[in-house]
Amino acid sequence: MDRFVIVSGCSGGGKSTLLAELGRRGYAVVEEPGRRIVQEELKGGGAALPWIDAVAFARRALALALADRRAAAAREGWVFFDRGLIDAAVNLQQLTGEPVLTALARDHRYHRRVFLLPAWPEIYATDAERRHGIDAADAEYARLLAAYPALGYEVAVLPKVGVVERADIVLRTLAEGTG
Repeated sequence: MDRFVIVSGCSGGGKSTLLAELGRRGYAVVEEPGRRIVQEELKGGGAALPWIDAVAFARRALALALADRRAAAAREGWVFFDRGLIDAAVNLQQLTGEPVLTALARDHRYHRRVFLLPAWPEIYATDAERRHGIDAADAEYARLLAAYPALGYEVAVLPKVGVVERADIVLRTLAEGTG
């Protein structure tokens, strides 16, 4: 859908903070599937965690991203996704070699402009839910930076500036693209 906008990129690059700012401005926001899965698995003692069973985690992220898209169809206006279906498919395909990415990307389109946030070592932090280091985050970012254009998306890499300025850039870019 042309009003579904992906905000993706490097883990710890400020995606969730940016999405929170867009939410404060009244826009619909869909939280990152991976964080929700990790929280649920940690709470329930599950194993579908990226550091225990990465494939099970990736499959759950894909299913949750599909459910998020269906649920978002009822929302009006711009809907901003903290990661989403393409990210989950890139991860699953990288882990298993299963050719899921192209078909999913063809059947479930987002806005043509995707916003990627690069690595930002000064703000990167691990926690109970993000246990991988910045090197793994950089590798993930490189895969996404290659995948989105290969699927026909226009990538806008956001600068390392404050969250208010980043949100302004996103909204201005989208407004300019509709004229």
